[in-house]
Amino acid sequence: MAEKSAPGVYLDAASTEPLHPNARSMLLTALDNAWADPARLYGTARGTRMLLDRSREMVAMVIGARPDEVSFTSSGTQAVHLAVLGGLRARRRVGRHLVVSAVEHSSVLHAAEAHERDGGEVAIVGVDLMGRVDPAEFAAALRPDTALACLQSANHEVGTVQPVEEVARACRDAGVPLFVDAAQSLGRMEVPGEWSLLAGSAHKWGGPAGVGVLVVRKGTRWRSPLPDDEREGRRVPGFENVPSIAAAAWSLNAFRVEMHEDAERVSALVDHIRTEVPRIVPDVEVVGDPVWRLPHLVTFSCLYVEGEALLTELDRLGFAVSSGSSCTADTLRPSHVLEAMGVITHGNVRVSLPRGVVSADVDGFLAVLPEAVARLRRAALTDVETGRRSRP
Repeated sequence: MAEKSAPGVYLDAASTEPLHPNARSMLLTALDNAWADPARLYGTARGTRMLLDRSREMVAMVIGARPDEVSFTSSGTQAVHLAVLGGLRARRRVGRHLVVSAVEHSSVLHAAEAHERDGGEVAIVGVDLMGRVDPAEFAAALRPDTALACLQSANHEVGTVQPVEEVARACRDAGVPLFVDAAQSLGRMEVPGEWSLLAGSAHKWGGPAGVGVLVVRKGTRWRSPLPDDEREGRRVPGFENVPSIAAAAWSLNAFRVEMHEDAERVSALVDHIRTEVPRIVPDVEVVGDPVWRLPHLVTFSCLYVEGEALLTELDRLGFAVSSGSSCTADTLRPSHVLEAMGVITHGNVRVSLPRGVVSADVDGFLAVLPEAVARLRRAALTDVETGRRSRP
């Protein structure tokens, strides 16, 4: 089969969504008109401040929060770290116990590791074969000295939607604030309620990279783990990148409307992949919940194939996909998400459909996948047989 010409078909939206046209338009406009310091009082600065405030209102409206609960950070990772470490610091007198699920994003787990190094205790709640936590098991992990609990809205590797509302009720009954990492679901699904802290990342919904969102509900105890700063309600230090923040807000608003209207079509394409891959490729396991899932994401694992080799081969054929999490894909360690689920951890492919994807893109991917896998399996078998013959 002839190779596709660059740039090919992009199917890695879970890593980063291509820039939305509304984001590009707003970014260019704001670079010319909203570059001044929003903390100053002269005219240009007041205009910048007005755009910053309007952006905060737009993001708050999508999330279902108050504008004064929303702060902008320099990344989704920074928002996570501030939420987790700030939540723990504010409740230090309550205790040093932190509860997280086993499939949280690496940014949450790294914050938990930092908490442990500082003398804290971390309880990890496991998941089932679908990658979903049991609300009762999560509730059982809460203790009188639990300072904070963390549960993602949906998994970044396999797409499984977590029972946030049930866990949030258990946390409320126990008097424990719940932090929700909503990076993968913002703009694609409704935000579940009753959480205390939330984080998101603009480049996941078609905004520019370098903008994160931190939301701290009124009445939630939170104290910055960083030195004091006057910016962003004293929650986030540093000069606000107002042009990028505005682009992020405008894209989130547009992306949510478009994806809500298009979710059924995109979800049908994912269902097609989930059905066809096991039919056309032998020895394949499709992972993640088939129903309670993100509309745009599907992951499968192929036996007898190295994941990196398969991604390289698919890229050669013109299809950009990923393996597991983009934050850990450059390491040799197996995916902690797939390990926690107890499923195949090698030969892993994550396909995540971006805005504007068409059925021809999916059909093209499915057309090249079987031979790509077969070719790599034949090569691996040849290597094994050659190694056997070369032994003394």
